[in-house]
Amino acid sequence: MKKGVNTLVSYGTIIAAAVLLAINYHIFIIENNFAPAGLNGIATMVQYKTGFSISYMSLLINIPLCVLGYFLISRDFALKNLAFTLTYSLSYLYMQGFDLDYFRYDAQGHDTIFPVIISGIISGLVYGVCFKNNASTGGMDIISKYINKVRPDANFFIVTFTLNTVVALVSLFVYTDGNSVSYKPVVLCIAYVFISNFVGNYIIKGTKNAYKFTVITTHPDEITNEITHILKHGATRVSAIGGYTGAEKTVLICVVNKHQLFDFKKII
Repeated sequence: MKKGVNTLVSYGTIIAAAVLLAINYHIFIIENNFAPAGLNGIATMVQYKTGFSISYMSLLINIPLCVLGYFLISRDFALKNLAFTLTYSLSYLYMQGFDLDYFRYDAQGHDTIFPVIISGIISGLVYGVCFKNNASTGGMDIISKYINKVRPDANFFIVTFTLNTVVALVSLFVYTDGNSVSYKPVVLCIAYVFISNFVGNYIIKGTKNAYKFTVITTHPDEITNEITHILKHGATRVSAIGGYTGAEKTVLICVVNKHQLFDFKKII
C-alpha cells in the first residue's frame, strides 16, 4: 500500500514538474531567442527556424530515447521519463492556444540575462525534482544517465554540461542574422546550463555539507573528548598497527560540518 502511494506521489511530482517546465519555456525562453541547450535546445532552434513546435519535436526525440532507456537503463526510469515527455509536450501544445503575452518576459533583445537567470533556476528545480524521483527531463539527460551507468565515476552534471556545449556552439549560427556573428546566444545558453545544473545539483545533494577526517593518534581519549564536547559530534575508534614500525595506534574517523573545520584543526 505504502509503495503504491509513494509511486503515485512520485509520478504526480514528475507530471507537475513537466507542466512547470512547459510554462517556463512559454514565458521565459521562446520569446528571448536563445537555446536552453540539450535536445530541447535543438527543438527550440528548429521551432525558431521553421515554426515546427517543440512539443512535436520533443516527442520525436524523447520517445525513442525512452524506449532505449527501457532496455539499457531501467524500466522505472524509462516509464517516468515517458510520463514527463508526454506531459511536457501536451502541456506546451495546449498552452500555444492561449494568449500568454501578459505573463511573458519579453526582453526585446535587452537585459536578456534576467529571463535566462529565472528560466535557469526553474529548470534546475525541475531537473533536481526529477532526478530525486528517478526521472529526468529527457534528451541529453537520458544519454547522460546511460553514460553515468556504464561509467559510474563520471560526474552526471559535468557529462551533461559537456554534451550541451555542442548545442551552445550550434546556436551561434542559428540566432545570427547573417550580417555579423553574435556570441550572445552562446553566452546565454552557457549561462542557462550553468545555472540550471548548479540548482539541480544543489537540490540533489541538499544543503548539508560535511567533511570526513581520518586521524591516526596516540591520544584518542583527549581528541574524542574534545570532538564530543566542543563540536557535538561523535567519532569512530579503530585499533591499528603501523605497517612499518609495528607501533599500536588508534584511528579516529569523524565527520564534521563545513563551518567547523577551523575548530577541528584547532583540536588536532
